[in-house]
Amino acid sequence: MSEKTLKITQVRSVIGCTKRQKATIQALGLGRPNYSVDRQDNPCTRGQIRVVQHLVKVEEV
Repeated sequence: MSEKTLKITQVRSVIGCTKRQKATIQALGLGRPNYSVDRQDNPCTRGQIRVVQHLVKVEEV
C-alpha cells in the first residue's frame, strides 16, 4: 500500500515573512518561488503546509 504524495510548489517569496515561516519553507526543501518538492502526505507535512499556506500551492500526486 503506497502513501499519497504531495507536490508542494512555492508561489510567493519569503521576504517580509516571520522567522518561523522562513524556517518552515527551508524545512520543506523550498527556497525560491516556483521551486517544487514531493513530500509524503502525513500529519507532520500537513502542519508545515498550514504554517505557510499563503506561500505555497499543494497538489496531490
